[in-house]
Amino acid sequence: MFSRLKEDIQCVFARDPAARSVFEVVTTYPGFHAVLIHRVSHWLWGRGLNWPARYLSFLGRWLTGIEIHPGAEIGRRFFIDHGMGVVIGQTAVIGDDCTLYHGVTLGGTSWNKGKRHPTLKNGVVIGAGAKVLGPIEIGEGARVGSNSVVVKPVPDGATVVGIPAHIIDGKAKQEKARRDATAQKIGFDAYGATDMPDPIANAINLMLDHIHQMDKQIEVMCQKLNDAGIPCGEKNMPHLDDCQIKDKT
Repeated sequence: MFSRLKEDIQCVFARDPAARSVFEVVTTYPGFHAVLIHRVSHWLWGRGLNWPARYLSFLGRWLTGIEIHPGAEIGRRFFIDHGMGVVIGQTAVIGDDCTLYHGVTLGGTSWNKGKRHPTLKNGVVIGAGAKVLGPIEIGEGARVGSNSVVVKPVPDGATVVGIPAHIIDGKAKQEKARRDATAQKIGFDAYGATDMPDPIANAINLMLDHIHQMDKQIEVMCQKLNDAGIPCGEKNMPHLDDCQIKDKT
């Protein structure tokens, strides 16, 4: 018990640069208090003392703003930073060295009994406000971006963002950077829309891809014509920076 307690305190120092002393952590960190209360309520739950376990969990929520069902299984060195609004369901399983920020929900999507909450492997980090829903598995070392909604399994080491959450990879980052550069030319601000499953945003992204390909093809055609002695591309192209929709009201 004391080794677990020492680990819980040490992991706060490892993941929160604002922590200054053991006394400060023990007396003022609600995430540490919530985990400590859960250790006791989970012990009671495992011995069939369901009502005392639930009542202790209720007191923990009242004191810390963090709700952890006594039936949830939590590994070692679990850290909840800030913590307000965190909800962890009954059948959730959390591995070692995981980190949750405020507003995170590990929730269910079914009223049926049985496994209905997520499983987090070791080393998972879930950003503020993220919702992980259903009996899905978040792979070891995975990262979930703030305010994301995760409803599908996440492989080991992956980073997911968005609603619904999708995996970010190198190719996706390159595509996004290219689209942002093209969008900047034509005065379109895609902030907050590119990662959303919005049909309008999807149509604009396709238009940006089409414009990019047309620019490349026209450049190649002009180069070939100039090489053949046929002048091409002498007229100045209009600046796309001025291509904006202006409100006349």
